[in-house]
Amino acid sequence: MNPVVISVCVMLALALMRVNVVVALTFSAVLGGLLGGLSITDTISAFEGGLGGGATIALSYAMLGTFAVAISRSGITDKLANAVVRKLRGEDSETASTAVKYSVLLLLGLLAVSSQNLIPIHIAFIPIVIPPLLEVFNRLNMDRRLVACVLTFGLITPYMVLPVGFGGIFLNNILLKNLHDNGLDVVGSDVLTAMLLPAAGMVFGLLTAVFISYKQPRQYVEKQPKKDNVEQQTYNSKHLWIAVVAIATALCVQLYSGSMIVGALAGFMVFTFGGVIKWSETQDVFTRGVHMMAMIGFIMISAAGFAAVMKATGGVESLVGSLAEVIGDNKPLAALLMLVVGLLVTMGIGSSFSTIPIIATIYVPLALAFGFSPLATVALVGTAAALGDAGSPASDSTLGPSSGLNADNQHDHIWDTVVPTFVHYNLPLIIFGWIAAMVL
Repeated sequence: MNPVVISVCVMLALALMRVNVVVALTFSAVLGGLLGGLSITDTISAFEGGLGGGATIALSYAMLGTFAVAISRSGITDKLANAVVRKLRGEDSETASTAVKYSVLLLLGLLAVSSQNLIPIHIAFIPIVIPPLLEVFNRLNMDRRLVACVLTFGLITPYMVLPVGFGGIFLNNILLKNLHDNGLDVVGSDVLTAMLLPAAGMVFGLLTAVFISYKQPRQYVEKQPKKDNVEQQTYNSKHLWIAVVAIATALCVQLYSGSMIVGALAGFMVFTFGGVIKWSETQDVFTRGVHMMAMIGFIMISAAGFAAVMKATGGVESLVGSLAEVIGDNKPLAALLMLVVGLLVTMGIGSSFSTIPIIATIYVPLALAFGFSPLATVALVGTAAALGDAGSPASDSTLGPSSGLNADNQHDHIWDTVVPTFVHYNLPLIIFGWIAAMVL
């Protein structure tokens, strides 16, 4: 049995049994290394060597968390939550509540989309924005699994089709570059065209979650006292304007430098020089930001170590090679199995961005050998990478929503975020990605 398949299945099984994701990743990596023919020393060496690959991501999230805490100090997020609470009060009709429910979902979806390009703070906004809104969700009897699906949609779909911010990194810096490196002659517009149909699968999954799967109300326990004096709260308009300037600064610096760390630092300094954050408070704010994002950082670092072990075993190459022998000349089956392998690889690594360099080297010559067009090859590689980002216990696209929705310990990461997003996004992605490979 292939070590990659066994490792990913064991990791997922442990996660479903509520074992800590870091422990699940570490144990599965060691098991996969041993099954892949590595000695225990080589396995540990590969795992530890790969940890450094997640250090940049971890520091990025720490800085983004600090920037998000600074944003919350400006009062923007509380003002948003209180505005929604005021809207709810006095409106007991079912029609009014339904309108507010879908308005909130639309707002959260747009905010998640914006976090990938317009306000490039990625998932750092979630632990700041979502907890104040839990009272709103409870009053609306809103199923938090639905909120998780909306947030995950906004975190993934933009980088698949919008070449700005994280989308620019995914589509141009990673996907297009690796396609070129492996001999596929395509341009940026080809990548966008090829990814439109797979992205339609994400839209299909979102609509299914909103209007079918989680349409029914779900009760939660009100664990925080209701704030009856929200109408009397006031906000410093100067701080709100400084927040706007800080967000714009972070965006511009990140786009110019290509670094989330530098962008978040620049935005944080605007808050500091603007007086929203006192110089004596910077240590406390940074500590809170790191604390907020620490678990996500550790999981991403562990996922980098897991990926390094999987590369060292050569399991991905052998898996694809064995599939090529089984497939024969069956082109539709080839497309399906290539997508399934991409799902397994990304589920283990937890990052579609990190998956592309692994699978592009194998998939491009394999797809061309089977007679797939350049556009179909782009769709296969891009979709295979995006698969598993939703539904992976180690993905920031699932860790982020859970970090905010579980603020009152009523939302399970695996069963309320990972499983719902897997069902609603990975399955449609396979279907729509397969269609794209067949028709393009």
